[in-house]
Amino acid sequence: MSMKEMTFEQKMARLEEIVAKLEKGDVQLGDSLALFEEGTRLVAACRTELDKAEQQVVKLMKGADGAPVESEFASEE
Repeated sequence: MSMKEMTFEQKMARLEEIVAKLEKGDVQLGDSLALFEEGTRLVAACRTELDKAEQQVVKLMKGADGAPVESEFASEE
């Protein structure tokens, strides 16, 4: 499955797998570099998706005059 076909959640899961393998420390140098490169591509792709989601949220939160209204995120704690 290509990265473009993966959901955000699948990308995050793959990134967690990569981190676990690299932290374990028993991967050959060449494989470690390949995993690191894949991880950096996954991080960039996830960052892009998060930025798009943030832009959509800002667009949905426009005030009466059409200007974006920022407010504090209220947690459910």
